[in-house]
Amino acid sequence: MNWTLFYLVVFVIFSLNTAAAVFTVFRERRDIAATWAWLLVLNLLPIIGFLIYALLGRKLTHRQLNKVQRQPDAELTDALSQQQASLPPYSSGDTHQESSVKNMIRLFQNVDNAFVTLNNQTEIFTDGTTLFNNMQQEILNAQHVVYVEFYTFYNDQLGQQMLSALTAKAQEGVTVRVLYDSWGSMGTKRDFFEPLRDAGGFAEPFLGIHSNWRDFRLNFRDHRKIVAIDGWTGYIGGFNIGDQYVGRSKKFGHWRDTHMKVTGDAALALQEHFISDWNATVPENELERTMQHFPKTSDEIGKTMMQIVTSGPDSDIEQIKLGYLRMINSARKRLYIQIPYLIPDDSVLNALRSATLSGVDVRIMVPHMPDHPFVYRATQYYARLLAEDGAKIYFYQNGFIHSKVVMIDDAISSVGSANMDFRSFKLNFEANAFVYDFKVSRELRDIFENDIKESQLITAADFQNMSLWLRFKQAGSRLLAPIL
Repeated sequence: MNWTLFYLVVFVIFSLNTAAAVFTVFRERRDIAATWAWLLVLNLLPIIGFLIYALLGRKLTHRQLNKVQRQPDAELTDALSQQQASLPPYSSGDTHQESSVKNMIRLFQNVDNAFVTLNNQTEIFTDGTTLFNNMQQEILNAQHVVYVEFYTFYNDQLGQQMLSALTAKAQEGVTVRVLYDSWGSMGTKRDFFEPLRDAGGFAEPFLGIHSNWRDFRLNFRDHRKIVAIDGWTGYIGGFNIGDQYVGRSKKFGHWRDTHMKVTGDAALALQEHFISDWNATVPENELERTMQHFPKTSDEIGKTMMQIVTSGPDSDIEQIKLGYLRMINSARKRLYIQIPYLIPDDSVLNALRSATLSGVDVRIMVPHMPDHPFVYRATQYYARLLAEDGAKIYFYQNGFIHSKVVMIDDAISSVGSANMDFRSFKLNFEANAFVYDFKVSRELRDIFENDIKESQLITAADFQNMSLWLRFKQAGSRLLAPIL
């Protein structure tokens, strides 16, 4: 055997692979951490690494990004400017909580054109069966429009029930539109929605991506969960439409999640965001985005103040991440987080560590079981870092916890679709409600503390007692964190 020739061939292959890796990674703009992570994968896993990149690394095309970038209507922009001008200025007499709320409101007005709404009433759901029974009833009570947007809309028992309710309203002449993500709804074929279309309704995959085989990206997905009914009732949170979300999965068992029902003006904001996503997906069947589409009402339903905030790869601002950072840095007494994927970037990690080391009561609840092995091990890695700083880390034991909730000082809370990871911050389209209400925050806090009864506190010592192999897998998964 000619070993010289063999070594030459190996050298040429690895040289070509390295050159291809450099070209592949640097031809698209990304942050330094993601760049190094992808170079690591592409060089250590020749050929296989490129297949992984095709699945996880490719970005949306400029054409797709241009479609989804919102062009605010002049009337809406003027109305937002008027609201910004009417916001009470800072005062030396403001409490810390009042200053924190004003900071949050101004932040989202500036980075996401997010209206602050005052006339709202909320209801929190932590059980999927109860949530979807309520949602179906509200859909059946609809008089004018029903807008539904979910990452997952499965063709199973729950999916059929939801489709039946939507089809029934379309048959009555109510305008029904559905957006779903083709990857998140994998297995749900286009003809599943034919009964709805035959009844006069509409259903489309987000950005018109029908085939996962032709566009097999795991990232840059529509992860939002939005329902808007008649501009008065809306839903936002972490649940998707599928049997596993109502506890029918043998793998996950009980599914613990958090969803919020909003009655009042915030439903108009949910409607506006749906319209933006619909117009990006179906420009030939565009919906209006003027103040005429959002009628004013004199009905007073409640006093809960909130903003609906979205983020996605169409913007580099990372709006929801900035909201999380603002909340973490504003916490003085307590910071409670329920999150299935705890893979923070350096800015969020440092903020969490700073809060913990400053004496804030930081409590974080994550699942005790994986749904994605690498994500789970990376979550364990970051949980260990925070536990070593003094944060209380709880592993939820009663099934799988999928809740995305952050709350501080019984003053500000967030409920939505965004996880505390790179994918939610940078890669996927997300939607959260940021709520400025003592009663809502206290309700979420009570739910959290009740969930502690179903959880195991894992200390820094417990993490240290884990096997070397397990800690190696955690550290290895952490290296891939920017691309998970």
